[in-house]
Formats: sequence, C-alpha cells, structure tokens
Amino acid sequence: MISREEFTQVKEETLAYFKKANIVLTDEEIDRIEVADFGLNRINEFGLQLIEYVNTERCCAKDLVLLPHQTCPEHLHPPVKDSPGKEETFRCRFGTVYLYVPGPETTNPKATIPVDKQHTFTVWNEIVLNEGEQYTLEPNTPHWFQAGEEGSIISEFSTKSTDENDIFTDEEIKRIPVVK
Repeated sequence: MISREEFTQVKEETLAYFKKANIVLTDEEIDRIEVADFGLNRINEFGLQLIEYVNTERCCAKDLVLLPHQTCPEHLHPPVKDSPGKEETFRCRFGTVYLYVPGPETTNPKATIPVDKQHTFTVWNEIVLNEGEQYTLEPNTPHWFQAGEEGSIISEFSTKSTDENDIFTDEEIKRIPVVK
C-alpha cells in the first residue's frame, strides 16, 4: 500500500520525466497515471509509473516511467482465455533500460537487486536499451527491467493488456496498486 503523499510525490516526478522527454499528456491522462509499488512499500526500489493510452481487444499502447534504478519485478504475461498471452515491444524513449530475459546469464549485469529479493529474479540475460532502441517479448516470457542512473521512459506497444493476470515470481507482489 502506498501513502497518498508518496503517490503524489512520485506522480510529480513522473510528470517531470514526461516533460523532460517532451511527451505531452492531456489533463485526463495526467489524472489516470498509475503509480504501482507492487504492494512492497519500496516504491523507489520496486515500482513503475504508467499511462495507458489505448487497450482494445487487438492492441495496447502505454508509456512506462522508471525512476533512477527503480525496478519492475520479474513477471510474465500468461495465456488468457483464447489468447496466448501478451506480446509486447519495449522502445526506450529516455535514459537507459536494463531488460532481463531467459538466455545465457550476463556476467556482471548492470542492474542491482536488494539481497532480500534476490530469490525472486530468475532470468539474467541482459538486454541494454538506449534511447531509440527496442526489444520484443513473446507471450509467457519471464522478464524484468530496471532503469539506469537517470531513470527512463519506455513506450510499450503490445497485444491486449490484462495486467491483472500477470504472474510475478515474488508471491508478495500485488499488481494492482492500493493508495491509502
């Protein structure tokens, strides 16, 4: 659960990132910005801020903001009903993103994870996304990502998003944020 004060502070930081990257949001979009702490109460370590622009039966578009060294924990998008799961492309718009996927483990990865959460990260094949670079994830692929030193903005283009069905490696995580 995230406090109203913390939510407001992180939302203001998020808006500053959008401004820095010249991404214009409508007042209605600003009101819909999601601040997710994943129920861990460690927003500066584990969190994600996002705005969803469209989410239809066929496609979804979002912008994701990560504060410096903030991590979106390991998860996957499983099959749902008649869908094989969400396929998504991440395009780095600002900063650097360290994306981790299945494959050969990277020696000396750039991301750092607190010792008490190390067991919840199982994929360590590092994909570095700099501004203008992108990577596509197939459905049902475990992945996680962390911003570099200056934070980051990622545009996500995907098939239908059903975030409420995401499966996280860390069983303590609650995907849908609660603000008190």
